[in-house]
Amino acid sequence: MRNEKRTINLMTLLEILCISMKLGFTSFGGPVAHLGYFHNEYVRKRKWMDENSYADLVTLCQFLPGPASSQVGIGIGVLRGGIIGGILAFLGFTTPSVIALILFALLLQGMGTVDASWIHGLKIVAVAVVAHAILGIAQNLAPDLPRKSIALVAIAATLLWQTAFTQVGVIFLSGVLGYLIYKKHRNTVENHFHFPLSKRFAIGCLVLFFGLLFSLPILRELTASTWIAMFDSFYRSGALVFGGGHVVLPLLEREFVPSGWISAESFLTGYGAAQAVPGPLFTFAAYIGAVMNGWQGGLLATFAIFLPAFLLIMGTLPFWDHLRRNSKIKGALMGVNSAVVGILIAAFYQPIWTSSIIKPADFAFAAILFSMLSFWKLPPWIIVLTGALGGVLLGYLN
Repeated sequence: MRNEKRTINLMTLLEILCISMKLGFTSFGGPVAHLGYFHNEYVRKRKWMDENSYADLVTLCQFLPGPASSQVGIGIGVLRGGIIGGILAFLGFTTPSVIALILFALLLQGMGTVDASWIHGLKIVAVAVVAHAILGIAQNLAPDLPRKSIALVAIAATLLWQTAFTQVGVIFLSGVLGYLIYKKHRNTVENHFHFPLSKRFAIGCLVLFFGLLFSLPILRELTASTWIAMFDSFYRSGALVFGGGHVVLPLLEREFVPSGWISAESFLTGYGAAQAVPGPLFTFAAYIGAVMNGWQGGLLATFAIFLPAFLLIMGTLPFWDHLRRNSKIKGALMGVNSAVVGILIAAFYQPIWTSSIIKPADFAFAAILFSMLSFWKLPPWIIVLTGALGGVLLGYLN
């Protein structure tokens, strides 16, 4: 009987790994698209969760800092196969894009073609993709006047006061405003669901999350180690970003470009390339780490930026069934999401727009790429290939 149970567990874990890896190879289109892929595979096709439980899990991950789609995948893996299931679900979904971006970084350094015209085309791709993301996110997260106003304040604050603490402050104040404005918002929840994690384990994960967040900067100063400094920067970026992959862009840019660890050209080149690969956009960290310190740096960056997401989802799942019924928590979430819209628009202007749209031809090409993505509904990999080829043609026009 024990051997049979062990076989069933091993088969379940292998199933989680195989399905998540299939999604890791095929899930193009960013976080919202990833949630659609997950819903089709895990809810509709395999019925690992019911509709309401899946919606509740997505709501939790939208509330937490970090990559929402990756956290949803981890949560589903935990539900299906415990802690190991969550780890395998993450590895399957993330590994393909991590390998691709590390190889791209190493190839780019070997070629020495950071200033090539096709690279400029990839930067213009980033303009089109982020503009498309802004429109979709803004419609959902800032539909009414109070939330539009919060987003507007977030834009102004993020652009006018560009410090390491601005975004954290904006997110915190937006949560307070959301709580005050929407605390009486009706939030009826009927279904219950249970994740196989103890509250003691969850508290340990939360303690570790905050412990690393506050101790790593101190350790960084005491040791002056490049590797610890890298780990601290990537961990802090993963721990403090709300809104998913596109919002982590300004955090990473301010951590690594001004310090000279990576040039602005290489940074935006990698961001454009990250649009070409499936899986979570947070794997952009693998590219940055590889540019800085080879494949070892890429693996360290990936581990560091995703570790907060792991600790937070593991630390909150056992308490979520109670919290999600609180209308005040829901109101704070609505305010935070509005700020995300403003931060995203600010990031769209600087550094993406200011570093990519230099001539009228660049704007015209960005409009074409945006139309291909938004109106013609072409897959992102076609947009990326078109961007690279278009960049070469634009080079001949100069």
